[in-house]
Amino acid sequence: MKENKEFVKEITNIEDDFAKWYTDIVLKAGLADYTDVKGFIAIKPYGFAIWEGIQKYADGKFKEHQVKNLSMPVLIPESLLNKEKEHVEGFAPEVAWVTVGGGETLEERLCVRPTSETIFSTMYAKWLSSWRELPYLYNQWCNVLRWEKETRPFLRSREFLWQEGHTIHETAEEAKKFTLEMLDVYQDVIENLLAIPVLKGEKTPLEKFAGAESTYTVETLMHDGRALQGGTSHYFGQNFTKPFEVKFQNREGKEEYAYQTSWGISTRLIGAVIMAHGDNRGLKLPPRVAPIQAVIVPIAIKKEGVLENADKLYEKLKEEYRVELDRRDQYSPGYKFNDWEMKGVPVRIELGPKDIENHVCVIVRRDTSEKIEVLLDEVERRLGEILEEIQRNMYDTCVKRVQEKTTIAHNLEEFEKNINENQGYVKTMWCGSNECEETIHERTGAKSRCIPFKQEHIGDTCVCCGKPASKMVVWGRQY
Repeated sequence: MKENKEFVKEITNIEDDFAKWYTDIVLKAGLADYTDVKGFIAIKPYGFAIWEGIQKYADGKFKEHQVKNLSMPVLIPESLLNKEKEHVEGFAPEVAWVTVGGGETLEERLCVRPTSETIFSTMYAKWLSSWRELPYLYNQWCNVLRWEKETRPFLRSREFLWQEGHTIHETAEEAKKFTLEMLDVYQDVIENLLAIPVLKGEKTPLEKFAGAESTYTVETLMHDGRALQGGTSHYFGQNFTKPFEVKFQNREGKEEYAYQTSWGISTRLIGAVIMAHGDNRGLKLPPRVAPIQAVIVPIAIKKEGVLENADKLYEKLKEEYRVELDRRDQYSPGYKFNDWEMKGVPVRIELGPKDIENHVCVIVRRDTSEKIEVLLDEVERRLGEILEEIQRNMYDTCVKRVQEKTTIAHNLEEFEKNINENQGYVKTMWCGSNECEETIHERTGAKSRCIPFKQEHIGDTCVCCGKPASKMVVWGRQY
């Protein structure tokens, strides 16, 4: 039997090697495992349950906006992909091709979808005829394949799960409005479900999605001060509808091309949860998305009446909460405590002979380690209150981190000093030139995260070239 300290030592210290700590959490908390093909992971039931929680919440929000789900093929003919030049060039290095099927060489290569704008556009061209049918508000939950060079579970795997929404609209104004509405949904998912604050804004031309007129993003900041893109929403205008002939008869009886959007979040959000909330005891899950919100750990499990009373408590709580009873009798309570802390379960409920005698249980918070004695008659109500307190505290903790790791720079020297000494977001003024953006990346390793919707006037000149600047940009090193 391992002692508590030995069990905790199985995780690399978060401050010593953040990348190794992250991998330890993924493997030891039972979220995923490596497979025989580099860059491809098997998502285990516990990890998949987190994704199901995200999926359920996000899908409900999509449906509030009248979005409907469908399914598109995983294979896309090369000729379709080539119809939108900028899009193809953006994805070319990451595309995997199928060249043989059923033992025979195919007449045309088939791309394993890295994203599905081209196949959606092709089908929309077949289906659409009149303005009366618009808008098409469709989404699919699926897997995609991108042949990434550097991979890490959840953050950048070659195959990942996501949703991709693809909508077409009668007017540019309607499409632009919907693009931003979906960005608001992503903010809701990440902040209210995952307890991670977001930075919301527009991507610079260099960083926008290949083929988009505008790309909007929700950015998150991890424990180590690196940024992680949480989700993006793109306004395409007619960049895809024209080459794919997605047109309709408008209200004046004339042919017109539709206006298009695309938006997505992925299993990368599981990585965000790990890196934004985890600590040296393991994973730390926000209660609203945790597959198990509370675990009951009987103390002195073999003593008469302990397991029976734990069962009663479990039956009482399971109707309202996602709760589990740890019936394992081969492990000590200390081992179990560490095991459930590793898995990030928000609340542990301890119940022993003395507790039963006093009609109480002890609730232990994963976020603060605080122990709270609660009357058994009040445990249903108090558990709900404590879970909400944990959710708020986890969000507030991340907000504080963002504040502490956000600095302002007026020149490149100040920029370099800030990001090297306190890695995080750096706010600067920017003239709008690609050359300055590339210079900043070369000098600091930071990329533009976004041009925030909430602009601040922090100077009059570009951080790089010193020329007049009217836009504030937030920068950061990224995952």
